[in-house]
Formats: sequence, C-alpha cells, structure tokens
Amino acid sequence: MENQSLKLALSKAVLKLLKPLVRILLRNGVSYGEFAEWAKHAFVQAANTEFTVPGRKPSVSHISALTGLTRKESKRVLELDENGDQGVNERYNRATRVIAGWLNDTRYLNGDDQPLLLAIESERPSFTSLVRDYSGDVPVRAMLDVLSNAEAIQLKGDSVKLLKHAYLPGNDPVDILNILGTDSAELVSTMDFNLTAAPEQRRFQRKVSNVSIEASSLFEFRELSRAKAQQLLEELDIWLSQHEITKKGSHDVKQSAYVSMGIYYYDNTIS
Repeated sequence: MENQSLKLALSKAVLKLLKPLVRILLRNGVSYGEFAEWAKHAFVQAANTEFTVPGRKPSVSHISALTGLTRKESKRVLELDENGDQGVNERYNRATRVIAGWLNDTRYLNGDDQPLLLAIESERPSFTSLVRDYSGDVPVRAMLDVLSNAEAIQLKGDSVKLLKHAYLPGNDPVDILNILGTDSAELVSTMDFNLTAAPEQRRFQRKVSNVSIEASSLFEFRELSRAKAQQLLEELDIWLSQHEITKKGSHDVKQSAYVSMGIYYYDNTIS
C-alpha cells in the first residue's frame, strides 16, 4: 500500500516536471518517439553507472531487469555513443570565468572596485591578458565574439567595456538549451539527494511563494528579486574565486570539485 502511494505521488510529480519540458520539445519539433528514445538512453545510463551490484561488473542482463527493456534493446542503447556537445559546455564555462575574473580580480578593477575599461591588446591589464588568465587557450577574438553575441560587452574603438555581470547566451538556441539541461539536472539531482539523505546532510533547497499577490505588484517584486539575487550571486562568486585551487605551477596539489548554486523566478502570468 505504501509503495502504491509513493508511485502515485511520484507519477504526479513527474507529470508536473514533464509538462514544461514537453512544451519545449513540441515547440522544437521533437516527437514522442524521439523523446522515448532519449528516455531509454537515460534509463540505461543510470542503471549502468548508478545502480550497479557491488563487486560485480555491470551487465546487460542487470540493466534489462532493472529498466524493463529487453536485453537486445538494452545492449543497443548501451553501445550508442553519447551525443553531448562539450564545446557548448566549455564555451559557457569559460565565458562565465572571464566575466567573474573581470569582476573579482583586483588587477582588472579600478579604485572603486568597478571593472576597468580594457584595451583589447596592451600591457597588463588588457582584455587579452584577462582571457588568457581565465579561459585557457580560447582565442581572444573568439571570446570577444561570444561575449558580444550575449551583449555582455561593448566595443569602444580598441577597448572593451563590461555591460553585464553575468554571462547569458545571446542568440544561439544551442547554448540556451544546454543551460536547460545542465541547470535543470542540477536542481533535480539536489532534490534526489535530499530524498534519501539524513536531515543534517541535506543540501540547501528553498523557495518563497505566495498565492495571493496582487497582479499589479508582480513587476515590482520581479525587479526586487532580480536585484537581490544578483547581489547574492556576485557575493558567492567572489567567495568561490577566493577558494579556487592555485594556478598552474603550484606544488601544492589539491583535489578539485565542482559546485553551483542557482536562483530562479517564476509566476503564472503569460508575460
């Protein structure tokens, strides 16, 4: 009986989760058949990597039994190459690091701790040195194009001005859809962790909401929440930058880890 109640609650939760996702899929011409194929891939990958039997190598039979797919279908899906766009991930991460460096590295700030107007090429500090410090081997021109397309910078002759304190992809739907996958997966993964973790180990997951807000007040709250959230994220970004592993050349080898924290706004109006 308890198992039936859990499955009923899970089915309702999944349907709520799928509704906005399906809206995006239909808008982009994705059929149920294509989605079902992707779902098979997700089931097989999860069974193969996260639900293994201790001391045993993952097998097609185990995947088949766990997912309900036939052995033939499990084997077929397992052998498919993953179609991930690592280039998009790298572009997003490196653009984010460049802006974070511009905002937090004192070499690229003026006396009021505001980002400097940077010459594209000159003695340090310059946009070229900023890109080399924070984006690895990405060509300077390529980073200029990425940030320009996102309207995060403004070119003024041979200099560059920072306009936005965050990198949001511009007109490239591939970049935007990549964020859909990454950020949604991180939120659901946090919820998954909290479902089984001890209370003292649960990760932060909170929101504020109210069902009786006067509609005319939404714009004011939207702007207030945007300003407060941006301020908090910038403070957290500074802390993260201060705790990064020492740059190349250090003999103090430390284990690296990935961490993120996201904030979102939602209301049920059309606009």
